[in-house]
Amino acid sequence: MRPTALIPVLCCAAALVLGFLCIFAGQKKDFMEDYHIITLNTSRIGYSIINSTTSDSSNPISTWFNSLGDNIKSDINQVAGDIAQQLGLDDFYSVHMLDYCYGDYTPGPLPNATVSAKDIHKNVTACSNRTAAFHFDPTTILQQRLDESGVGITLADLNWPADIQKGLDALHIIQTTYFVLYCIAVGFIFLTLVCSALALFTTGRLSACLNVMLSSLAFLAIALASALVTAVIVKGVNLVNKYGAEIGVSAQKGNEFLALTWAASGVMLVALLWWCFETCVGHRRRERSYAGKA
Repeated sequence: MRPTALIPVLCCAAALVLGFLCIFAGQKKDFMEDYHIITLNTSRIGYSIINSTTSDSSNPISTWFNSLGDNIKSDINQVAGDIAQQLGLDDFYSVHMLDYCYGDYTPGPLPNATVSAKDIHKNVTACSNRTAAFHFDPTTILQQRLDESGVGITLADLNWPADIQKGLDALHIIQTTYFVLYCIAVGFIFLTLVCSALALFTTGRLSACLNVMLSSLAFLAIALASALVTAVIVKGVNLVNKYGAEIGVSAQKGNEFLALTWAASGVMLVALLWWCFETCVGHRRRERSYAGKA
């Protein structure tokens, strides 16, 4: 019997659950929506453009805005999120591993005298179909929404920065890589869990060495996946905020997701270190035990 193997068993079980949650968070409406990778905030899109072009009759944005009723225009001037609503766009698009979800901020996208920032929360309308190695394409998604609304406005009219799409396209290969790594990591974590559970009933050094090898592979896979997704989050958010500020588009990091994935990496590191300890120290402990009996 090796009762100390219960520690890596528990660590692997926790890492396995966390790994699955990283992959499947946001797979359907209201399921772990807060654990997004990146959230694209479009609630203020076009607001600054409308303010600067309403007097230009040749501008399609100005023409569209002036065609709205006075009551609606008055509301838009008071609540920036109404512009996105009138354009047929949602307030946010949150990116997950397998899909994206979209909806509105309630009671409104911006805090005011009666609504504080902590009172604003996401109201998810729906999520896209789940796809392995999903790539978020905001240009196509937003243009499709504009086309469906029938307002006759395009992303080009809204001065949508091409650099946003170019930058996100450059990150696609990394997105595919970290998805594959998460799948590999979950597989190795499961194997380590099984072997660690079997090691509860053995005392040989061979089982400990096997678990060192498996836990090393599992930790490397989940840690590398966590590092890559962190790079994508930081780079993607900086990219959107840099080029999207002028048209009222911003992005937020998925801090909860980062906590989830690095927690999985952390518990697998504990499992790996424990098996390393058990292989070295445990073996010497058993040798001294046998020598004492002799």
